[in-house]
Amino acid sequence: MSPKLSQLRKFVSPEIIFGAGCRHHVANYAKTFGARKVLLVSDPGVIAAGWVADIEASLQEQAIDYCLYTEVSPNPRVEEVMAGAERYRSEQCDVIVAVGGGSPMDCAKGIGIVVAHGRHILEFEGVDTIRVPSPPLILIPTTAGTSADVSQFVIISNQQERMKFSIVSKAVVPDVSLIDPETTLSMDPFLSACTGIDALVHAIEAFVSTGHGPLTDPHALEAMRLINGNLVQMIANPADIALREKIMLGSMQAGLAFSNAILGAVHAMSHSLGGFLDLPHGLCNAVLVEHVVAFNYSAAPERFKVIAQTLGIDCRGLSHKQVSQRLVEHLIALKHAVGFHETLGLHGVGMTDIPFLSQHAMDDPCILTNPRSSSQRDVEVVYGEAL
Repeated sequence: MSPKLSQLRKFVSPEIIFGAGCRHHVANYAKTFGARKVLLVSDPGVIAAGWVADIEASLQEQAIDYCLYTEVSPNPRVEEVMAGAERYRSEQCDVIVAVGGGSPMDCAKGIGIVVAHGRHILEFEGVDTIRVPSPPLILIPTTAGTSADVSQFVIISNQQERMKFSIVSKAVVPDVSLIDPETTLSMDPFLSACTGIDALVHAIEAFVSTGHGPLTDPHALEAMRLINGNLVQMIANPADIALREKIMLGSMQAGLAFSNAILGAVHAMSHSLGGFLDLPHGLCNAVLVEHVVAFNYSAAPERFKVIAQTLGIDCRGLSHKQVSQRLVEHLIALKHAVGFHETLGLHGVGMTDIPFLSQHAMDDPCILTNPRSSSQRDVEVVYGEAL
């Protein structure tokens, strides 16, 4: 590898339409792709919130045929992806639209992969395994956090093995992402807290990732500033659309950062945990974040100091040890301020589960870009602290 090559950076992103009410224009984008019949992927909660009806109305206005696929669990499963692909084929769809949180969006991405290749979703685990382009994909996120709508990640749950697996490829970056802050009005306070912390973790991990660079850093820092500065107020004033816009923008910027810089140990450990106990992804991240930051700090002290300053911590005259301590305290205080007091122990994780969890975290692609190289023993210690 020539020294020049290590300096190369690529940046992928969908076409993004951002703003209140943009979900109503979904049919225009489906039409651009020559849609004859859309597979509309969602889940029961999003239907109940009324967002699916808005998408249906838009498609009906433009006389675009569609069929619904809404059998998606909170951690989308292998079987659900395969059933969705079967539905796409039997209904002869030619465009996929998903509306919802990370789960329907990841399920839709998985369906696209299976439809394009005619093979089982499990065959695509890992990085750059996709050979055939997926059908046109339009995503409409209803949570401010996961950023599946801008990322090159798909996370699917394999319940047989009690683990999640990742597919990372620019082929799963959607064609169009309609980011509409109004859709986040239906999030309850706990979901708002979990997904908000998830987005903050995306930004922090992307900024210290070994894959960070000048194309991702500004997005990561702006995301931290927006989320840190507005999350507490947004949860206290759930009807304030201006605050929701700021958090949604922060989440989007965090997504653009991590999709291109990749993540770190929080996500590797969180994927393992979510697969094992079927817990919400944002909750797993929030439980782990300050423990991983404390573990990683010494590997990137200058960059963590920038994070601390961006989060409003006055670092003048402080040693790195003190900055690390302040940063950890700030993250814990922010979690408490948004009503998050969970631990792993509360969810039934015991010392005996840690070797299994750690082994799978070590196999996750996100561990590869963690700033501090970690052994399985290191990961076990951090899980232990999060109990």
